[in-house]
Amino acid sequence: MIIRKKEHWFRMLFVWHGSVLPALLPRLGLILLLSLLVTYFHGTILSFKVPLNPAPLTLFGFVLALFLGFRNNASYDRFWEGRKLWGALLNTARALTRQAMTLKNKDDDQISVYRFVQLLAAFVFALKHQLRGTDSYDDLKSRLDENHLETVASSKYKPAVILRLLGEWVQELKEKGCIDSILQARFDENLDKLSDILGGCERIISTPIPYSYRVLLHRTVYIYCFLLPFGLVDSLGWFTPLIVVFVAYTFVAFEAIADEIEEPFGTDANDLALNSMCTMIDETIHEIAGDQIAVSKKVTQNIID
Repeated sequence: MIIRKKEHWFRMLFVWHGSVLPALLPRLGLILLLSLLVTYFHGTILSFKVPLNPAPLTLFGFVLALFLGFRNNASYDRFWEGRKLWGALLNTARALTRQAMTLKNKDDDQISVYRFVQLLAAFVFALKHQLRGTDSYDDLKSRLDENHLETVASSKYKPAVILRLLGEWVQELKEKGCIDSILQARFDENLDKLSDILGGCERIISTPIPYSYRVLLHRTVYIYCFLLPFGLVDSLGWFTPLIVVFVAYTFVAFEAIADEIEEPFGTDANDLALNSMCTMIDETIHEIAGDQIAVSKKVTQNIID
C-alpha cells in the first residue's frame, strides 16, 4: 500500500506512483486511436454514417456511473472490513501480551512469556502469508522453536495451528497453577477474538464478488467507451479524442480501483499495508513485554550455552 503525506493540489495532478494510470495507458491508448479514426472518418464506417448523438449516451453514462458506484462501494466494504479486522488483531495482540505479563516474576515464567509473545507474533505473520499465498517459513523460523516450527510448517492452515498452540500454552499454565480459572477464561476470550479475526479474513479472501457481475460491468464500461466517439464526433469534431479519453479514464479507472481493493490483502499499491502492520504488531507486543522479554532471552541463551 502506498502511504503518502497529503500532497499539494497541483502536484496531485501529476502523481504517477500509486495511481492506476500506468496500468490503464494501453487501454486508453486504444480508445484514443479509435477516437482519432472515428473523428478522421467523421463517424462513418464503410460509407455508413453511425447515427449516434450525445443524448442516449448521456443517459446511459448516468446509469453506468451508478452501477460503478455500487461496485466501488462493494469493493471498499471488503477493504474496510479487512482494515478493521487487522485493527482488532493489533488490539487483541496487545491485550494478550498484557495478560501474559501478569505471571509471576520467575525465570521460568519469563521464558514462558517470551515463547508466548513469539507465538503471537508468528500468528500475525502466518496470517499475512496465508492471505497472500506466500511462503511463511522464514518469518516463522525466527519466531518459533524447533518443535513448534516443525508442527506449524507441515500444516496447511498455519494460523489455526498456532492458535491451538497458544491455547495449549494457556492450558499448561493453568495445570501448573500459574494462572487461575478467571485469568484462563480471559485468555480464552481473547483467543476466541483471534479466531474470529482469522475467520473474517478467510471469508473475505475466499468469497470474491460474483464473477458474472464483474464481467457484465467490465463489458458495459468498454462498450460505452467504444461507442462514445461516434456520439460526440458531430458536435465536438477534433476535440472528440480528448474528451473521450478523459471520460474513459474516469470510468475505466473506477473499475480498475474496484478490482484492486476487492482483495485487500494483496500486494497492489492500494491494498492494505500488511507488511507494515505485521512489523508494528511485532514491535508493540515486544515493547509491552519490555525488560521481561530481554531477561528471558538472556536466560534462554544461558540454558542453550
